[in-house]
Amino acid sequence: MSTTAPATSRRRLGLLVIAAAQFMVIMDTSIIGVALPKMQADLGFSPEGLSWVFNAYVVAFGGLLLLGGRLADLFGARRLFGIGWVVLLVGSVLAGAAGTAAWELAGRAVQGAGAALIAPAALTLLMMLFGSDPKELTKALALYGAAAPAGGTAGVFLGGVITEYLSWPWVFYLNVPIALLILAVIPTVMPAGGQRRGSVDALGAITVTAGLALAVYGIVRAPEAGWSAPETLLALGAAIVLLAAFVAIQARRREPLVRLGIFRTPNLAAANIAQLLLGAAWIPMWFFLNLYLQQVLGYTAFPSGAALLPMTIVIMIGMIALAPRLIGRFGPKALTVSGLVLLAAGMGWLALVRADGSFWVDVLPASIVAALGMSLAFIPTLGTALSAARPEEGGLASGIVNTSYQVGSALGLAAITALATMQGADALGDPVRLTGGYSAAFVGAAVIALAGAVLAAVTLRSARPAAERTEPADAAR
Repeated sequence: MSTTAPATSRRRLGLLVIAAAQFMVIMDTSIIGVALPKMQADLGFSPEGLSWVFNAYVVAFGGLLLLGGRLADLFGARRLFGIGWVVLLVGSVLAGAAGTAAWELAGRAVQGAGAALIAPAALTLLMMLFGSDPKELTKALALYGAAAPAGGTAGVFLGGVITEYLSWPWVFYLNVPIALLILAVIPTVMPAGGQRRGSVDALGAITVTAGLALAVYGIVRAPEAGWSAPETLLALGAAIVLLAAFVAIQARRREPLVRLGIFRTPNLAAANIAQLLLGAAWIPMWFFLNLYLQQVLGYTAFPSGAALLPMTIVIMIGMIALAPRLIGRFGPKALTVSGLVLLAAGMGWLALVRADGSFWVDVLPASIVAALGMSLAFIPTLGTALSAARPEEGGLASGIVNTSYQVGSALGLAAITALATMQGADALGDPVRLTGGYSAAFVGAAVIALAGAVLAAVTLRSARPAAERTEPADAAR
């Protein structure tokens, strides 16, 4: 009893640190929103260049995730987790102290690189702490998953408060004390070990990182530059060549960055496709719902953030309280399909928004349905993607699932933005045309979610609910 209680407390504290990591990684994407106008004035950003304060982080994060997962497997998740926080701390200081636009973007890219080391290592550590108990693992994944929307919403509020009452550099300096605190507790609460002998596939790492970075660059740039612009075609063409070269390299290497055979593992590929489509549907919906609240209903930043709070609360309750119980009763496949169908229904309802609408009628009920669907689909697909892999490939599995969600988010946002723009989403000052564009975006996101439900129903294999299992499905992120 005396040894079990401290061990349990240590695991819980470790889970809180892992959830905090997820919270911070997502918060760093949203906290800059309100600060952007002041950053533009102080650093001399052009209107086009300003968007790269966000994109520099996303490109580095998405491009380096697979490498981060591999490094966690080779050198140990705890060590990589700590290194990631050091890198994030350095990037935060650079971004906060930047006196020019170039230094600001460099700092944001370093932050993204740190997040790419933290994210796969965090899930690996979570699996090391809870992977031997499927019931506890589901609960741990639920808290981990709920930290993401909480971080997104907190970023909107904190960014506004810090920018108004302090100054914009403090949206970055906020990371410093948190990083120092986490670095101080890592040796106490995180399990050691997990490392193994092997080599880093440098050529594979370069080709996949450059390929994913160029793909994300081309996708996020396309709505502004044009899908047929030479810049876009060159970036996407080079990305295809590099990613094809990466696959060829992996097929020939004795110790590849990504063992291609991992995708033959039952349910791993299917769960990653579901995560990709979930990100491709959810992020555009969240993005355009923000725009509808501010540009059509006339909300300022703080009321807009408050309007998203009910949706965030539903997601957290769904992930922490509902999803683990329903997975135990019905299994991950049924919950994934049901969640994606519910998400599509909520987005279809949001597509009925009106130019003279209101939050209570046009936004609140539909957003709650969509949020509930998101919360029910996210946990089983994440858990399936992680637990399908071998324990020694936990970092790789977590890197793949993170990459799937991030690349899906970028692809979905770019495609839905192009669709919405064609339907009037760029007609600032014209509420009717803006609403038509946003409605089209919600329809497009609903179609993606529905496609995800169909694919999950066809490709995911049914499994016994976690509560009925006697043997754990172990893995690591």
